[in-house]
Amino acid sequence: MTQKKKVTFSDIAKYTNFSKTTVSRYFNDPDSLTLENQQIISDALAELNYKENKVARILANGKTEFVGVIIPDLYHHFYSEILNQILSTYEDFGYKFLVFIGNENEEAERRYIQELMAYQIEGLIVLSHTIPSQELARLSVPVVAIEREDEMISSVNTDNYMGGYQAASLLARHHCETLFYIDSPCPESRPAYGRLKGFSAFCQEQDLDNEIIIRSFENDYEATQKLLSGILDYFEENFTGQKKGIFLASDTLANVLLNLLIRRHGCLPGDYQIIGFDNSPISREAVLSISTMGQQIRTLAYEAVSLLVEQMNEQKKRKPVPWEKPVHKIIPPEFFRRETTEQ
Repeated sequence: MTQKKKVTFSDIAKYTNFSKTTVSRYFNDPDSLTLENQQIISDALAELNYKENKVARILANGKTEFVGVIIPDLYHHFYSEILNQILSTYEDFGYKFLVFIGNENEEAERRYIQELMAYQIEGLIVLSHTIPSQELARLSVPVVAIEREDEMISSVNTDNYMGGYQAASLLARHHCETLFYIDSPCPESRPAYGRLKGFSAFCQEQDLDNEIIIRSFENDYEATQKLLSGILDYFEENFTGQKKGIFLASDTLANVLLNLLIRRHGCLPGDYQIIGFDNSPISREAVLSISTMGQQIRTLAYEAVSLLVEQMNEQKKRKPVPWEKPVHKIIPPEFFRRETTEQ
């Protein structure tokens, strides 16, 4: 069986009576051609059943259609879900993604960025927290952050303050006698710090008994389970019989706490009300579905890629105009009431 001959620029030029230079401009700088000539070449490609050689195009114009992504870990369900949503934007924007997991290793992440730049990425999405935005802003490609320090780069974040405020409000409405917030240490420069600020603000406004519990939770189930087990011991030694409203900074933490309670008591005791944060898949898939202050993860991912594409398109212009200052988009949270709070 004979192999079909590949269609070349020479074949397209002959078919359309254009020069090979004109055909090349169609692929690399289509705006330099009239709409009529663009249509003629487009029709010819369809008639000739042309299959684009992506490698040749990259070599010709240096545009790889690659975007780099650096995430902190895949232990927290938020990161795995937002990565899934970022990858799904290919159908809308046509960019492919090269992904690295930082694991909070600053020097490793710098090596990953060098590797990505060697692959001629056109832009970078960063969710990890190790490298300051001032350093990221010096890269030669546009950078967009999601839920991390973002002073010098554009970003897309949830309204974390409102999420914390609303979570405390919902627990108070269920007549919880003491409200608790559980999280890992979080610097004020990170958007997630707003969850603590919002929670504390509501409790202060309403003069509610509350307690902030900060522990160094690792990206390890057994270590997290041990720390949360100690917190449960504290609750049961000091707040027995009191209705406790617990807001955890992630659905991952909320799921571990829920598992511990069910193992101890065979059910979720009536004096516990639990709200997580993220609306990652684990909140729906847990042994009891977890009420959560949901980040609109699909929207966060789509808006981040869209914002990056805007900047990349600007860089492709003959005379690009750099943005005067970073753009910060804020996405409102959405509460999902499930089995860990009263209906």
